[in-house]
Amino acid sequence: MTRFVQLHLLISYPPANLNRDDSGQPKTARLGGVERLRVSSQSLKRAWRTSEIFQQQLAGSIGSRTKLLGVTAYEQLLAAGVADKQAKDWAGQIAKVYGAVKKDKPLEIEQLVHVAPEELGSLKALVNTLAQEKRAPTDEELDALLHIQSAVDIAMFGRMLAAKTEHNSDAAVQVAHAIGVHASAIEDDYFTAVDDLNLSDPGAAHIGDSGFAAAVFYQYVCIDRDRLKQNLGNDEALTQKALRALTEAALKVGPSGKQNSYASRAYAHYALAEKGAQQPRALTLAYVKPVQGVDYAQEAIGALQRVRDNMDKVYGPCADSRSEIDVLQGQGRVAELIDFVTAE
Repeated sequence: MTRFVQLHLLISYPPANLNRDDSGQPKTARLGGVERLRVSSQSLKRAWRTSEIFQQQLAGSIGSRTKLLGVTAYEQLLAAGVADKQAKDWAGQIAKVYGAVKKDKPLEIEQLVHVAPEELGSLKALVNTLAQEKRAPTDEELDALLHIQSAVDIAMFGRMLAAKTEHNSDAAVQVAHAIGVHASAIEDDYFTAVDDLNLSDPGAAHIGDSGFAAAVFYQYVCIDRDRLKQNLGNDEALTQKALRALTEAALKVGPSGKQNSYASRAYAHYALAEKGAQQPRALTLAYVKPVQGVDYAQEAIGALQRVRDNMDKVYGPCADSRSEIDVLQGQGRVAELIDFVTAE
């Protein structure tokens, strides 16, 4: 029976532009008839997997996303003394292992490829062999570039290789778009910059504007613990390290958009962790009716707890066990919450 871990987080951000749309404005979504701020799941996942928390706690087990594996192979071959024509040919064969290449840039892969550290090691070893033996790669060597891997971020968030579907990995962690629990208005920050050395003209040397808004966000993460462990080669110790890093990052790390302008750093002020074999469910229903009043942070907690308890009344217990922290009330401990999520 599949076991799930669910995280429900409330995080209050001051004026910020965490995650921009194509026009540079904060991303939004309509829910309950009003415009809410939104942070995409892609933005959240990248912030977590590139965070210091992941890099420190999971060093050596983090993958890389890139289109430049062929370019990297080409540069290494050139550095090792291989002639340009041969280096391009051999590197082109290597690039095609990971997917279709661009017509105008035959060493660059069309789609981002997520590769594990050991797969990058295999690539480097093959390039060294080709350079030393002055020959093209064999089919067997190319096939061996992708293999069973233990990159935690691939195990969590999955990967898709159109050219090598047998090496695809289904995600063990589902991340919802974070959504504001109340209506938010996007405002424009009109700003100017002054030329320090132009003393003859006191006017602005540059004028611009930038969109921003503030909100309390509801953030939901669903973890298939059994699949995560399976994706990590049934390594329980690594699975626990992965869960610990993910939970801490979700609590503490947000997207870095416009960080220097807004210093928009925030920890979750409320977190509910649930474990059990029950079918997972988000608690977004708590915010279909926008939170009203002036104390959004506190009222959001009450709305979430009411919907959680009412779902238990209607459906029966929706989790076997729970742990929570509430910064506004000074209740719970983050260390205990992380231990709860991590425990088998």
